[in-house]
Amino acid sequence: MFSGAPTQPIQQPLEAVSKPINDKPQPQSKKEGTGRLSAELIKVCSHLANLQIQVHLVHLNYECSNFLGIHELTEKQYKKHSKQLDRVGELIRSLDYLLPMCAKGLLKECKGFNHIESYDPNDMLITYKDNLENFGMLCKKVIKTAIKEDAPDVEHYMAELIEDAFTASWKIKAGLRNRGSACSLK
Repeated sequence: MFSGAPTQPIQQPLEAVSKPINDKPQPQSKKEGTGRLSAELIKVCSHLANLQIQVHLVHLNYECSNFLGIHELTEKQYKKHSKQLDRVGELIRSLDYLLPMCAKGLLKECKGFNHIESYDPNDMLITYKDNLENFGMLCKKVIKTAIKEDAPDVEHYMAELIEDAFTASWKIKAGLRNRGSACSLK
């Protein structure tokens, strides 16, 4: 008549119920395993934050005969960097690590970032282009760690970031070539 199901609800053993659940991230050593991968991804986030700020300022300060094209490109780039920063942050959180809590902590992880030192339109674009290419190379290094850690999601997203960085670099180089005397390279 009954299907063999017990009439009393099944209860967990006492030790399993009383064990508290730790809901805080459990970071490990940053020298090995997911700790190393997470540390490398934090550097990627730092570069993205710097790239986002830099290209947004280029967007606002750029003046030259090809203004409209560069204005559109830089607007797309700073919006793209914002989305990329969010996605890399989510990958770090999926590894159970935290990001730095403020801009100072995040931006200090970006050693070797080239800062724009002039309002010259060529200098702005060349510096940003160089940073994009350095960023692409950083992502290539992260792919090696992701492969070692069997993290295909990180590996694939880094490949996407590499493609985006070098495509934007190519577009900037194309915009710098043969523009006439108003904004020609020195």
